[in-house]
Amino acid sequence: MFMKKIICFVPIAIGIVLLVAFTAQKKSKVIFFGDSITGAGVGRGGYITRIDSMCKLENKSEQYEFVGTGIGGNKVYDLYLRLEDDVLSKNPDVVIIYIGVNDVWHKRPGRGTGTDPDKFEKFYQAIINKLKAKGSKIILCTPAAIGEKTDLSNGQDDDLNKYGDIIRGIAQKNSLPLVDLRQQFLSYNKQHNNENKESGILTTDRVHLSAKGNQLAADEMWKAIKAL
Repeated sequence: MFMKKIICFVPIAIGIVLLVAFTAQKKSKVIFFGDSITGAGVGRGGYITRIDSMCKLENKSEQYEFVGTGIGGNKVYDLYLRLEDDVLSKNPDVVIIYIGVNDVWHKRPGRGTGTDPDKFEKFYQAIINKLKAKGSKIILCTPAAIGEKTDLSNGQDDDLNKYGDIIRGIAQKNSLPLVDLRQQFLSYNKQHNNENKESGILTTDRVHLSAKGNQLAADEMWKAIKAL
């Protein structure tokens, strides 16, 4: 009788062990969704690569999986159109949306077409609605820079600030965490860009991130990820 109880108990015990092991090994999949800045983020020295390195240094590599899906030139409606294939189909636990630079930058003559503020907000909210329906956690980011001059004399500062405000409003409306890279970059440049350069501090070309820019973005996003 005693042996029968042991025999019956063994499969249950094995099942429990396997279940615990499977649960412990499941990583939180974090997808970074954006444009060429995100595309470069998975490369050497990119902000996603840096986040992965910081994660390992903190012995949290068994907790997270980081995936970058950035395409050069993308605007908010491009993200909406590829949301299903590039994000939802991967069943993300967390999605970090980092978009807006091209929506503003491409308003310049010769750059194509940008995105009107009302359309930008509608597409952005539509992306959030689909991610919420999927059950994903969401982190929003404001676009950081189109020029680094500290006296707000960059040609598109007003628009960039306006679109940053739109994203801040969306974050508040949806009770979502916000990584305010716009404010972080402005603050950093006020302290370190004494010569009022338009690039070369946090960006290489006024838009794409330098090593310091990638590290700043990585630091802020990593803090937001761990806070979820």
